[in-house]
Amino acid sequence: MHSRSDEGEPIYLIDSAPLPEGGRLLLLRCGADFSIQLDDEELMGSMDHVSEEALATIVAGRLPDPDGPILIGGLGMGFTLGAALDAWGSETRVEVAELLPEVIAWAKGPLAHVFGETLADPRATVTLADVHDVIAGASDHYEAILLDVDNGPDGFIRDANDRLYCNWGIRSALKALRPGGMLAVWSAYPDEGFVARLGEAGFAVEEVVVPAYAGAKTDTHCIWLASKPLGAG
Repeated sequence: MHSRSDEGEPIYLIDSAPLPEGGRLLLLRCGADFSIQLDDEELMGSMDHVSEEALATIVAGRLPDPDGPILIGGLGMGFTLGAALDAWGSETRVEVAELLPEVIAWAKGPLAHVFGETLADPRATVTLADVHDVIAGASDHYEAILLDVDNGPDGFIRDANDRLYCNWGIRSALKALRPGGMLAVWSAYPDEGFVARLGEAGFAVEEVVVPAYAGAKTDTHCIWLASKPLGAG
């Protein structure tokens, strides 16, 4: 099955992954480029990954000693994971919680050339799990939690993801972090309500605007950096 891009190149459907609550993720290829879409909405592409990498590198630059355990929500095409492994030290452990087994299979199959040696790094572990459940089961454990599982702080991929961004989901993230740790959330758009909820939960919040892709002048994405106070339990 294939269609054509605006430039006339054929677009091939490589595989699809059903979501628990309906809908499908699609893995598409156009020439040498790959993309993952939710139905007809592109979530990420193999060529445009500046902001996904920034999710990790900006957090590492804000932490005084980036060697502690990290949790990444969503494997995607591995750009956040790869940037985290580059930015963090040799003692760190990076855990990726991925909901869909097909996405993990893509990383080892048709997207293996995109991932390179990332999955072979001994510091990295990919777990088939709902990142919400991983966060809820942790206490004072993670140095950083990096979330890129939706297009913003709402359940875009699946309604159940709203649990990550509501008041009690934010409090769970606060509890899962070490004092001084940081929750970072990627978004394609600003959301003042989410920023307010982070602050109400006890986080100190910084909003960073990053280019949506290399060379972008006006297209931007948001990354919220929410720090857990050093004295917080």
